[in-house]
Amino acid sequence: MKRSEIKQLSTQKWVPILREKSADFLCNLIKQSQPKTILEIGTCLGYSGTLMLSIAPYAHLTTVEIDTNSFMQAQKIFADEGVLDRATLINDDAMNVITDLARQQKKFDLIFLDGPKGQYFKYLPYFKSMLNLGGYLVADDVLFHGYVKQENVGHKHRTIVNSLKNYLADLDADPSFSHELIEMEDGLSVAQKNI
Repeated sequence: MKRSEIKQLSTQKWVPILREKSADFLCNLIKQSQPKTILEIGTCLGYSGTLMLSIAPYAHLTTVEIDTNSFMQAQKIFADEGVLDRATLINDDAMNVITDLARQQKKFDLIFLDGPKGQYFKYLPYFKSMLNLGGYLVADDVLFHGYVKQENVGHKHRTIVNSLKNYLADLDADPSFSHELIEMEDGLSVAQKNI
């Protein structure tokens, strides 16, 4: 399945995928850093996962998706793209998988977050131990439709927005990371582990 077809499928199913400029940034980061192990939270239809594997031909991707329909579609797309042999697709809640991977002391060169935004802050302590020195933690949509930059946020979005603010503040304050918030599209957080 071509990338344009995956985009079309995402539109038909009302399933969001990585935006174009964010995808370009991620591709450039992967070309530069050449990660061997990648963890993705939020497989969705497999657009970003197959894209990352196409840029990093020697990488192995572990990707997590809780929605069974999206997971099944992603399996087909990974197979169609010829990268299923370099991917471990897991159909489960991300926190279950993250805690299990941390218990196993799994390490990753790149962690890409594009899952439940309200959980990013809860994942962060695990990612700190799972990320290799020099590795990158990239989170998509961290501005959450611009709400993260607003002072007063309605009750409907307050929990997610506060969690994202805490996530970004924790990365800024943590000396083991160099962190940058890139304000393109809906915001991209890029942190490199230095210590």
